Amino acid sequence: MIELLGGGFIGSLLGGLFRLAPEVLKWLDKKDERKHELSMFDKQCELEKTRGDIKLQEIGAQRDMAIDVGMVEAFKSAIDQQTEMAKAAGGKIAALSASVRPVMTYYVLALYGIVKLAVFALAVSNDETAAHIVGRIWTPDDMTLLCGVVNYWILDRSLAKRGLA
Repeated sequence: MIELLGGGFIGSLLGGLFRLAPEVLKWLDKKDERKHELSMFDKQCELEKTRGDIKLQEIGAQRDMAIDVGMVEAFKSAIDQQTEMAKAAGGKIAALSASVRPVMTYYVLALYGIVKLAVFALAVSNDETAAHIVGRIWTPDDMTLLCGVVNYWILDRSLAKRGLA
């Protein structure tokens, strides 16, 4: 009789455990599922944040482009207005207006040359060799200025003659 009680008790206990096991497994599965959903939500938040940043950069680039286009159009409009005023003023005024840029270029280059010659003369008076002086006073900035003037006056005109400028 004790065996029947013991067997029944152990059987009941095992039956209860086996009946409880699926519930425990469901609980563990839901726990993992919640972790997965939370991880996916974090990934979606990161994705949306990245999309927002990209959209803001795109809007900023479009704004910068619109500003640049506006500046170029304003510059072109000013040049067109200046051209129309010079034409309306007559031949002598138009010639004077057209001579402003070349005269300013000659003035700046002459003044620049005078300063360089003065520095050279000062260095020579201090008993320095000509090669050493030229190496010190002719810098990459000087080369940039010379190239800019040459490009503006020579390259621009030759491109304009070919209809490329």
